[in-house]
Amino acid sequence: MYSGKDQSDFGSSDYALFREFLERACGIVLGDNKNYLIDSRLRKLLKENGINSLSELVRKIDRFSASGLRQQVIDAMTTNETLWFRDRHPFIYLQEHILPELAKKPGEIAIWCAACSTGQEPYSISICVEELRKKNFSLVNKPVRILATDISAKVLDQAKAGVYESLALKRGMSQERLDQHFGKEIEGAWTIKPDIKRRIDFRPINLKDSVLNVGRFDVVFCRNVLIYFSSDLQRQIIGNIHRVLNPGGYLFLGGSEAPKGLNDLFDIHYYTPGVVYIKK
Repeated sequence: MYSGKDQSDFGSSDYALFREFLERACGIVLGDNKNYLIDSRLRKLLKENGINSLSELVRKIDRFSASGLRQQVIDAMTTNETLWFRDRHPFIYLQEHILPELAKKPGEIAIWCAACSTGQEPYSISICVEELRKKNFSLVNKPVRILATDISAKVLDQAKAGVYESLALKRGMSQERLDQHFGKEIEGAWTIKPDIKRRIDFRPINLKDSVLNVGRFDVVFCRNVLIYFSSDLQRQIIGNIHRVLNPGGYLFLGGSEAPKGLNDLFDIHYYTPGVVYIKK
């Protein structure tokens, strides 16, 4: 496979076998004619492991229970596009409306950030909490627990470290927030402060699996990840989220995500310029 020639043209049987493996492993549905994507993301991994075809890769993972190699493939094939305060309005609505409302109820506030990637979303949520507490402590004078999960061990390690290059911080992070919530820049990188980091628990979770053991939540962010799954898996994931949400709990999805069966489980609440789903 790696003789120096263009390797983007995989055989149809190899491609079909790998596509089936990827959906089975992590739920991602790979469309037709995505050879270039596989080649760009797996070329180095296959070469390092002396593997000459996609079918050989799948056989090796299945036959030898090569969990390490399996995780490497998942890490390589999952999309981790993210930025700080993505779309802005969900975080504004969380900070100005949802958190003050939840603060009136007994017990802690629990938030789940599914598919958290390299951590920008859960840290953005924690920053919203911290800013609200400093503005008016009585609004959120109780513990806030944030569970941040992803299928990729590689991005979770990055998220746990809480260290970001200046270029990554320019994607959505204002200078004011950078100065308030990050430690001093060292060699072009900034570290998230402990008071933002302490309320977040990072954990590996495959959304295909049961999530009943993750606890109960008042708010779930599951944004811009369902678009990569089949409609059946989308429905399954939405059902799983519904089961772990507290009565009246809130669900944020990506702007282009509207899986089938959503209206059976959630009421739609519109706010300008977005929408949040409330558990029936």
